[in-house]
Order: sequence, then C-alpha cells, then structure tokens
Amino acid sequence: MNKKAVVIKGDGVGPELVDAMIAVTNAAGTNVEFIQCEAGATWWEAHGGDSLIPEETWNLLDSADACFKGPTTTPGGAGSPKSVAVSIRQRYNLYANVRPIKTFPNTKKPLGDVDLVCVREGTEGLYVGKELQLTDDVYIAIRRITRSQSNRIAKYAFEEAKSRGWKTIVPIHKSNILKLTCGTFLEEVEKVSKDYPDIDVWEYHIDNIAQQLIKNPQIFDHSILLSTNLFMDVISEECSALVGSIGLIYSANIGDDFAMFEPAHGSAPKYAHQDKVNPTATILAGAWMLDYLGEKDPSKAIFDAVERVIFKGEHTTYDMGGNAKLSQMTDAIIADLK
Repeated sequence: MNKKAVVIKGDGVGPELVDAMIAVTNAAGTNVEFIQCEAGATWWEAHGGDSLIPEETWNLLDSADACFKGPTTTPGGAGSPKSVAVSIRQRYNLYANVRPIKTFPNTKKPLGDVDLVCVREGTEGLYVGKELQLTDDVYIAIRRITRSQSNRIAKYAFEEAKSRGWKTIVPIHKSNILKLTCGTFLEEVEKVSKDYPDIDVWEYHIDNIAQQLIKNPQIFDHSILLSTNLFMDVISEECSALVGSIGLIYSANIGDDFAMFEPAHGSAPKYAHQDKVNPTATILAGAWMLDYLGEKDPSKAIFDAVERVIFKGEHTTYDMGGNAKLSQMTDAIIADLK
C-alpha cells in the first residue's frame, strides 16, 4: 500500500517551490501519494478563524503517514494565530527539529567548509505562546521547559550522533542566568549522556557559541548542536549562513510516529511568482521525506542529482552566484535524474 503525504503549498514562494519538489520526486520514481491541502496566511486572510490550518487539513493530517510543508507566512500582532509549523509540531509532538548544515561543493564558503547538525526541541520553550500583561507597563512571556521533553530531545541528539559515527554533542544553554529552565535542560542532557560513554559533551553558553561559530566553526565539525526551542532557532539560522545560503537548508520535524518536512527558510513574499528562488532546500526536504517513508533509493538519487547540479554550477540560482531561474535549476535536477 502506497504511503500518503499531506502537502501544504504555503504562502509567498511556497507554491512554486512545492511544485518543483513534486516534479523532482516524481522524476525519481516515488510511489508516495501526495495529497495537497490548504494552510497558511493566504488561506486565513480569506477565511479567518483562530487557526492558520482549516479543519479539513487537520483531518487529512490525522490519517497521513507524513507531512510536507512549504514555507508559510505567520501573521504578527496580538490575537493572531500561531504559525502552521508550531501548530503541527505541538499537535503531533514533533519534538525534534533537525537541520543538517553541510557545505555543498562549488558554493560560497564564507568561513570554510562545515559539516554539523542542529537539533532543536520543537514543542515548548517560548514557542508555547503564553504571554501575559501584568500592568500597563509590564508584559511577560512564559518559557516552559519540561524534564520529559528535554530528556527526549537529548536522546534523539545522542542517537543521531551515534548513527553518524560522530563523537560530540554540544548542548547550548544559559544556565548561569536561567537557572531553572536551562538548568533542567542541562541536567537531562547529562543524565542521557551516561548511556553514551563514547560521546563527549561540550557545554556552551548561547552567547559564547554565537561567537565561536564565526571565529572557528570547524571545531564543531561532526558534532550535534543541541538546544531548546528559541535558542536553536537562532543558532541554526546562524549556522545556515555558514553554507552561504539558507536556500540550501532542508529540515525535518520528527516525532515518535509522524514527521513533517520543510525548507528552513521563510515564504519570501517579495519574490513570489518571479521564478527566482533557490529550490534546493525544498527539494531536499522532499527527498528526506521519501527516505522517512521507506523510499531509500529515490531519496538518495535526488540528493546525488542536486549535489551534481550544484557542483557543475551551470544551473544555479542567484544566491549561489548563478543566474538560473527556479524552474531552470529544477529542470536540470530532473535531467540529471533521467
């Protein structure tokens, strides 16, 4: 029986990027059934409500094997709904947000080659979205950290290191200031580490690692960078710059029995309908989803084809120094697959 993946095309450049991903996965011979549905700011602006995700989409997600989410826009301002990604992560307990950060051949290397993975707890922290007004002058945001989720994300990180044959976990925190929340997170990392005696633990304060990633990023090669939700949201964005373009960064949100795959970048509405942006992150997120759903060969074929197209440099987008359109780079990847 074929696996089913719900596909949210998203906002801004999302629809054209998702079309590229579907075209590439079809060219690679996928048997996954893609079920397209609505979610995001464009849908919400037309329909309103307290969620960016309509009930019909939730029903489809409940019966799917995985989700692919194109970039979506999150409205700002008090009273507006939480993001599509956060809503799905929290509903399905997709606690591990994972972003591989690896330099592609023949691309800009702002600070040299890097090869690491960012692992971010995806369900709690400041992203629980609880804010209070205490007085006309005082507003507070609640940062919820639990031992259970800290333990779970730590185990994921150590298992990720083990599966890759890597020897270092880098927990990122600020426990000298946030003694309870970061302190609890760090305690759980230390507990889990006892089951992995061959893996070293390098603790870094959030401010220090922000500097070290610029000063000498190679010291973190073959390491798993691990942190709470907001801290790793920021640090993984900094790490994305190390490979020259966030348009190259694909990501997954993984739980015990469900996963959502997406490019790490936003919806870039100013570039919508211009056939301009880099499709790499979206295509590789789709390839990763195929791997998750058991289609190892088509997944690897896509990863290899993308790397060859980038290496040749003849059909790459502006952010990689080329002048190809989104569609031209997509066509080059499909041609390589064939």
